[in-house]
Amino acid sequence: MKKTTPVFIVSVIVAVLFIVWGVIPGSILGDASLNAVTTVVQSFIVEKFGWFYLLTATGFLLFCIVLIFTKYGRIKLGKDTDEPEYNYLTWFAMLFSAGMGIGLVFWGASEPMYHYFAPPTGEGETAESARIAMRYSFFHWGLHPWAIYSVIALALAYFQFRKGSPGVIAQILRPILGDKVDGKIGVLINFIAVFATIFGVATSLGLGAIQISGGLSSMTPAVTNNLTTQLVIILVITILFMLSAQTGINKGIKYLSNLNVVLAISLMLFLLFAGPTNFIMDLFTTTLGGYLQNLPSMSFRLFPFDQDNSWVRDWTIFYWAWWIAWAPFVGTFIARISKGRTIREFLLGVLLVPTVFGGLWFSVFGGSAIFLEFFEGIPIYDVISSQGTEVALFSVLQNYPLGMIMSGLAIFLICTFFITSADSATFVLGMQTTNGSLHPPNSVKFIWGVIQSSAAAILLWTGGLQALQTASIIAAFPFAIIMILMVFSLVKSFKTEHVPDAKPKQKKI
Repeated sequence: MKKTTPVFIVSVIVAVLFIVWGVIPGSILGDASLNAVTTVVQSFIVEKFGWFYLLTATGFLLFCIVLIFTKYGRIKLGKDTDEPEYNYLTWFAMLFSAGMGIGLVFWGASEPMYHYFAPPTGEGETAESARIAMRYSFFHWGLHPWAIYSVIALALAYFQFRKGSPGVIAQILRPILGDKVDGKIGVLINFIAVFATIFGVATSLGLGAIQISGGLSSMTPAVTNNLTTQLVIILVITILFMLSAQTGINKGIKYLSNLNVVLAISLMLFLLFAGPTNFIMDLFTTTLGGYLQNLPSMSFRLFPFDQDNSWVRDWTIFYWAWWIAWAPFVGTFIARISKGRTIREFLLGVLLVPTVFGGLWFSVFGGSAIFLEFFEGIPIYDVISSQGTEVALFSVLQNYPLGMIMSGLAIFLICTFFITSADSATFVLGMQTTNGSLHPPNSVKFIWGVIQSSAAAILLWTGGLQALQTASIIAAFPFAIIMILMVFSLVKSFKTEHVPDAKPKQKKI
């Protein structure tokens, strides 16, 4: 524990106090309970600053796109002689598994169904609402979230591998804050990053536990889908990811990430060909075009003249806050595995590949669900409404061949995503609380593993999924401001770089 920093001490104390706060029943604390307080804070942030999340996320995407086409895209994330540590397949697998694995499995079938029945505008259960449902699913899981991840990952990798700075969030702001990042301001910035990571990961771990419980219950009626089952699942998965965390990034995380991608692609390809193949691919092609065509308007869409319309607040703003809360975790991890790539290569890879894969995923699972409801009259949405969002995927799979086998494969996939995300998070939290060590001590990773699992369990206990969403939005707000400062810091540092021309000029004879 010699490598720990004040950030570690402060973060552990606050996290433990938070967990203790959550343990105390609401009947004792009343309006001072965890769920009550976070609900009030979240309502205030969403009501007053929803526009801020939209503008911030879109601004990050524009920054990344512009950067790709500038001369700075040729800068390497490392020394000019450095080469990438991982091949493309492993790199994509690791960033994707850490970035949104559990979320895609959880929402792949259910989110399009929700939007199909309750679109942001117009009537539900129509062909137009189905098109809108798919378009917004692409939107929520496409370029914007990966641009958010890209900003922090790019900043961390650039300053750590090219400038030799410690791999912690505060050091990114040195060009604009100077030596203040070494003092209390730096501790505060790094603490906010750790705090956001705990909440962001707890949200995902909670979703994973809920879906595993729902899947087991749908396959085996003897297993009850309740809080007790979910807490047992968190305990079992915690033990598994703690064992994986002790092996380091080049063993546990690397192998599990590759396994995740193989399982995910296998499940997706099975449903693609077992389901309405032509409909799915037509839907993917049409939705991709509609997504790109409507991207500008969706990026800035609010409802100022329809104050009762809470759709954007409940979906888009929540997602942007969720991705920002996840950004210090996913960004730190992506930075760690991206050394040696150019900025242009990095941004194109991180933005485009997961966006296309995510779009195909929603077309397969969401498209299959809508097909069953629209053309076959099978009430998938009624199942979701009565049994919960977590059973949507299994309800869809059971309407196609080998439904039970594929449901079992899906549960296994969720488990491996769960383990990979939590394992990656312990590594990131270890890095951020040991002054950017690329090999944080196992003892530090163990402590963070216990804390993040406890946070997930407490949030489920005190408020279920709503409490998880609430905590995510609250944690994201201060970190969004820090990320805006990162953009200015990057631009200022880029101006000091000597970037040679893409093609050397030929001497005149």
